[in-house]
Amino acid sequence: MALIINRNISIPDHEIVLVPIRAQGAGGQNVNKVSSAIHLRFDILNSSLPDAYKERLLAQKDQRLTTEGVIVLKAQQHRTQEKNREDALQRLAMIIRRAIAVPKKRTPTRPSLTARKKRVESKTKRGRVKSLRKKITDE
Repeated sequence: MALIINRNISIPDHEIVLVPIRAQGAGGQNVNKVSSAIHLRFDILNSSLPDAYKERLLAQKDQRLTTEGVIVLKAQQHRTQEKNREDALQRLAMIIRRAIAVPKKRTPTRPSLTARKKRVESKTKRGRVKSLRKKITDE
């Protein structure tokens, strides 16, 4: 079974390392006995992702990305190991999807002539209102 990112890209299971660990926080007697949290490690450099995607992933400023190019995720939201495993895999897929999405190029626009005239008129009107508030001095 592979982790499907989109219809063109999928990551084989052997490239993702999932290690069960004990969850932190409150949990009663079970917290010290059951390893319900999941520690996910995904090595970007040694993965089967295309080189362009690898570069974009490595260029991200993300605290979950190590200097060796490994994404490390810890999933402990749910009570069961299976749900935490699904959560970690979905989070990894979202990180990769966000990295490979090409941002839309911004086309610079300018305000219209009418908008510029309106802006100047509102400024002069506001200036008139403020000047009427001043004290009248006899000179």
